[in-house]
Formats: sequence, structure tokens, C-alpha cells
Amino acid sequence: MSDSGNRALRILITNNSLAGRAGSELYVRDLAIALMKRGHHPIAYSSQLGEVAEELRRATVPVIDDLRALNSPPDIIHGQHHLDAVTAMLHFPLVPALYICHGWLPWQELPPVMPGIGRYVAVDDLCRERLLITPGIDPQRIEVLYNFVDLERFKPRAALPKRPKSALIFSNYADDQAITAFRNACQQAGIEKLDVVGSQIGNAATEPAKLLGQYDLVFAKARAALEAMACGCAVVVADQVGLAGMVDTRNLAELRRLNFGVRSMQRHTLSEENILREIQRYDSADAQQVSHWIREDADMEKVVERWLQIYDDLRAEAAATARQPADRLHDQLRAGSAYLRWLTPTIKGRDQQVEARIQELERLVDHSQQQQAILALQAEATARDLMAITGSRTWRALGHYRKLRKWLRKG
Repeated sequence: MSDSGNRALRILITNNSLAGRAGSELYVRDLAIALMKRGHHPIAYSSQLGEVAEELRRATVPVIDDLRALNSPPDIIHGQHHLDAVTAMLHFPLVPALYICHGWLPWQELPPVMPGIGRYVAVDDLCRERLLITPGIDPQRIEVLYNFVDLERFKPRAALPKRPKSALIFSNYADDQAITAFRNACQQAGIEKLDVVGSQIGNAATEPAKLLGQYDLVFAKARAALEAMACGCAVVVADQVGLAGMVDTRNLAELRRLNFGVRSMQRHTLSEENILREIQRYDSADAQQVSHWIREDADMEKVVERWLQIYDDLRAEAAATARQPADRLHDQLRAGSAYLRWLTPTIKGRDQQVEARIQELERLVDHSQQQQAILALQAEATARDLMAITGSRTWRALGHYRKLRKWLRKG
């Protein structure tokens, strides 16, 4: 057990957003509630609040979007996403901090280099690579802590049937083309029911723990795939970016190290043929073994315990440092200045992009207005021509001829 078990810690957790139900937002929610249940005092901070923030508040976890709301410094800063993390580190420059990287691609996940960061944590081996190629980060301060599942919420389902009868596409990104490929493959495999859940189609799952166990086969990636396996579903790791394949006892450890994420899905393109091939690898007995392994390896309680150990280590390291507070403050402020220098071109560049886009839209509006004016003139000219035609002797004669022909037909 960590020493923090004897003392309640105030833990400031930052995130880019606490609005939509995405991976890092839900990580904050689950971790904060787990820490609270252990007697600690988590506070969630983000400059963008929303649905997940409300979930945290209902669970009695404080949520703030202004750090001035904290009247005393926290014991630790658990930083996620550089903008909000560095904001917190500069507001509380002497508080020990860590930074966790959740993704390889997102700009928000770029690791900041600050002297107050005593540990960099990656959620998978690919994120570890991102940390390792960031200049200024000491490799000795990097640790991998794989994602977790709340086993109290995600209970095992009944035993899987020998052949899958139902399937779920669980994705916030699947588009119509991807959904069509999944649907056609499932039909060919004889799967009777296919449902789709995700924010892309306006059908985000608010209670996945109650949903997943209703399906034999789940198409998902990352957190969603992990939770589906914990429930006992057979899982094909796939999304519109690609296809890793059916998770089985042979590839499980490797895919786990990659968080069932973007690198693993580079193996195959997402096509009807490839999806069908993976469905045909369905093995209910093997899927059950996968579920048992995940429930042992990804237990949230073990991960929370490790987080508390990291918090204790960072606080002990900060207390043991020989550097004076004034020197530490000076170093932190210089690093903050360097961070702002790095950030400035990005902000200015985006401002220029916005200005260029505004100018392009204005050009398109002007062109549209010109086209409308031309069409209006053409319509006016056509109307004049029509009036001239209908008022001509020829048109009147044609009218008399039509009346005569109609009279003759009656006769």
C-alpha cells in the first residue's frame, strides 16, 4: 500500500475538455471517483466543461474552470493535455507534477517540458515513443501505465454462443462507408443483429456497462475494446482508420501494449472482405480466456494503487530536493516562458488561417452575389422576351388556331 493511504491528498487533475464522452475525459472521471472513494480529494480542472463535468459534480467531485477557485495549492498536479496542464503548473509552480500522454497524434497530447514534472506516464508503448522522442524529457522519468477497466461496473456477461448472433459497432468515428462495410460483412457471416453506437451518428453511449453484455461480437478500439473484452464479448479491433483484427490469446498481449489503438490498426484496411475474415475467426472459448486475462491485467484498482505510489514518490522527491524554492520557481517560470514561445507561432498561425478562411468566405459570398445578380438580369430579360412573344400577332394567331382546332375536334 502507498503511504498516501494514511493521508488524504488533494489531487488536481487537468484535461483539455470535460465535455464530450471521449477517452481522456472518461479516464479523468473514473480516476477521480476512484481516488475519492479511497478518501482522497480530487479536483478536476479544464477550460471546457460539459457533460462529463456534470457527471463528476453529481459524484461530489469538485470541477473548476478557473484555478483561482482553489484557495490553497494541491498536493500533486496530475496533468493531462499540455494547455491545461501547464496552466496549472504555472499557477502552482512549486507543486510536484506529472504528465500523462494518452495519444500519438493529437496536438493537445504534445508533452510539455517543465522542471516541475517529475514523471511522464504513457498509456501504451506508442505514447512512450512519443515521450522518448521529445527533447528535454529524461527517459528515466518515463513510465508506462496501461489503461484500466472498472470491474465493478463492467461485469462478465453470460457465456458466448458457438456462433455470433449479434454485433455492435462501438465507435465515435465510424462513417457511413465504414458502417456499410461492417453491415455487409455481418450479413454474409449470418449475424442476425447489428447495432451502431457513437457520437458520430448522434447516439453516444452513456452507460456502456449496461450495453456491451447484450452483444456477442463488438467492433471497437482502445477503451471501448478493452471494456467489451472485460464484459466477455468477442472483439474485433477496428475503426474507420483500419483493422487490427479479432483479439485472441495469441495477439492479446501485443495489442494490449498498443492500447488496441491506432498503430495496431495499420495492419489491414477496413474492407468488407477483411472484416468478414476476422468475424470468421470467432472462437467463443478463446474469447472467454481473453476476458479472464483482461480482467486480471486491467483491473482499475491496481492502476489506482500505482498512481498513488507515483504521487507519493513525487512528493518525496520534491521534499528531498536541495534546490531552494526561489530557484525552483525561477526554473519553472523560465520553462513557462519557453513554452509560451513555442506556443506563439501555433496561435498566430491559426489566427492567420482563420483570417485567410474569412477572406476566402468573403470572396465566395461576393461571387455568389454576382451570380445572383447575373441570374436576376437573365430572368428579367427572359420575362421581357416572353411578354414580347405573347403580345405578338403570331402568338395571337396561334391562339385563334388552337381554339379552332379544339372546336373542330368536338365536332
